Amino acid sequence: MSDPTTARGAIALVAGDDFTEFAFTGEPLADDGPLGWPGYSAAHARAAARTGETESVVCGTGVVGGVRAVLVSFEFGFLGGSLGERTGARAAAAHAHARAQRLPVVVLPATGGSRMHEGMRALLQLQLLAGESARTRAAGLPQIAVLRDPTTGGGWATLGAGSDVVLALPGAQVGFAGSRVRPPDADPAAYTAEAQLAHGHVDAVVAPEALRDTLGRWLALLTRPAEEAPAPPRALGDPDAPPSASGREAVARARHPGRPRADAYLDAHLSDRAEVSGDRAGGVDPGMRCGFGRVPGGGTVAYAAQCGTATLPAGFRTAARLVRLADRLGIPVLTLIDTPGAANDPAAERAGAGPAIADLFAAVATARVPVTSLLIGEGGSGGALALAAPGRLWATPDSYFSVIAPEAAASILKRPPEESAAVADRLRLRPRDLLDLGVIRGIVEP
Repeated sequence: MSDPTTARGAIALVAGDDFTEFAFTGEPLADDGPLGWPGYSAAHARAAARTGETESVVCGTGVVGGVRAVLVSFEFGFLGGSLGERTGARAAAAHAHARAQRLPVVVLPATGGSRMHEGMRALLQLQLLAGESARTRAAGLPQIAVLRDPTTGGGWATLGAGSDVVLALPGAQVGFAGSRVRPPDADPAAYTAEAQLAHGHVDAVVAPEALRDTLGRWLALLTRPAEEAPAPPRALGDPDAPPSASGREAVARARHPGRPRADAYLDAHLSDRAEVSGDRAGGVDPGMRCGFGRVPGGGTVAYAAQCGTATLPAGFRTAARLVRLADRLGIPVLTLIDTPGAANDPAAERAGAGPAIADLFAAVATARVPVTSLLIGEGGSGGALALAAPGRLWATPDSYFSVIAPEAAASILKRPPEESAAVADRLRLRPRDLLDLGVIRGIVEP
């Protein structure tokens, strides 16, 4: 297996020998760089002799999983994979080539950050790289990062964390603060790929032997969108069950522990799925599944699916991130709605429940790609509606949608708890009622 600790080893790990390197000048560094740092030219030359590279980054095109992509791989053995002016120029040229040829970008960072020998001229490369990434993003091209050990400083805060999908190798050191500039009592476990995954900043930690297949799946999904709006999946409940006779019965059916949940619908409707994880703001909601998958026709759709739990602010933010990414890449979206409502405890309020819900409403409302929504269980108030496409919402027979949960509605109306069933009947929350009220477009059949 190729060695991911070197730039070319990382490239071979994901693309085999199908790699064509871009031609860059290999002229020796002169005059000790922009600062005239004593001994910099000699150190640069020693790094070149030791690694066989002329700079800290290797760029070119390669084929991963049948998809040609621009690859930007860092050589940590070359002055710690640090970002200097030559590094920035090569990475910028790689992005320009990707835009010109309409290719996705895969960056494989292993870097300690900006190059001290070039001072502020090196730090300015972060602006350059952020700008290149933004232009590639605006061009509708996907960017995927594979974090190697270490990925710290500006390399993490630009090409790494700025990518659409962030994968990481197990045990990789990942953090804005490198090992030599952290507080002396800092817990090293906080600066790992696994910690970044747990806090919503990385989508997956992938073993080296699985990386090529995983990356290939991601590239194939993100570059082959479905041509039409996804059809609402068929209902998975009991085909012989009659329609709910009352609101209270509809609520009971939706809350039944044996009712099919999001995983069952995703398994039945999509193949080759790959999931994003986290809101990029420190949070992960296991009750919100977001990712991409293939529909029976072969194209890719994005999905955001609630799993029957109260949705956390991180869940709403992750869904908004997913919708915006799909919109930028021209990929249609399917949402599955199933929540008693938004989490309403003090922790949720402190984490920004209201702003997170508002952001998801905005993402869905402004999406240019078609969004199809299916209510598969509980539809509890705004926490459910935020995931619903205006005018493109369907419902399964074993679902309900309400302005708020019947128990909460009874409380708001100053009714005793025992009247919540009667309140459920009055709310007209059954699928048939929702159709009559013009809330949904139809009831899907098994």
